[in-house]
Amino acid sequence: MAFGRGRMGNFAMGPGGNCTCIKCGSKIPHTRGMPCTEMLCPKCGSPMTRER
Repeated sequence: MAFGRGRMGNFAMGPGGNCTCIKCGSKIPHTRGMPCTEMLCPKCGSPMTRER
C-alpha cells in the first residue's frame, strides 16, 4: 500500500483500502476524504478503523 503526505504534513494511508468495524469485523470500502475513525458501522453502530 502506498503511503504519502497527508494534510498538515502528516502521513496518510492513501485512497484505497477498507474500513473495518472494531466490534463485529464488518468491512466497507474506504471513502476518500472521510476518515474511517469518523464512520460508524452500518451493522452494529460501532466505530470503524482503517485496515492496513
